[in-house]
Amino acid sequence: QVQLVESGGGLVQAGGSLRLSCAASGRTFSNRVMGWFRQDPGKEREFVAAISRSGGTTYYADSVKGRFTIARDNAKNTVYLQMSSLKPEDTAVYYCAAKLEYLNGPYVSTSGYRYWGQGTQVTVSS
Repeated sequence: QVQLVESGGGLVQAGGSLRLSCAASGRTFSNRVMGWFRQDPGKEREFVAAISRSGGTTYYADSVKGRFTIARDNAKNTVYLQMSSLKPEDTAVYYCAAKLEYLNGPYVSTSGYRYWGQGTQVTVSS
């Protein structure tokens, strides 16, 4: 079992930045692909970014490419999402997710991830 705890959400003006963190329990973090998703009320949960087990490969939704950066620190069991040039349409609850050990893709589907955090709210005001 893996527990994921997100932090770092909040209220920010358009054009601003936030960094989300997701701390994972256990000793298998470095064996897992990690992802970030987001969800607005009444909408489907959507893929934001994913990162390979070593951190050497990253994947982004087109809507955030060039503005968001995903990174991980396997020594700290933590994955990050640096968000810059934020827009009101980035407002959502952001979720951290972990795949089963040693699995790779698909990265953009929620069904590929086994463990989820409780989410952290990000609100971007115009």
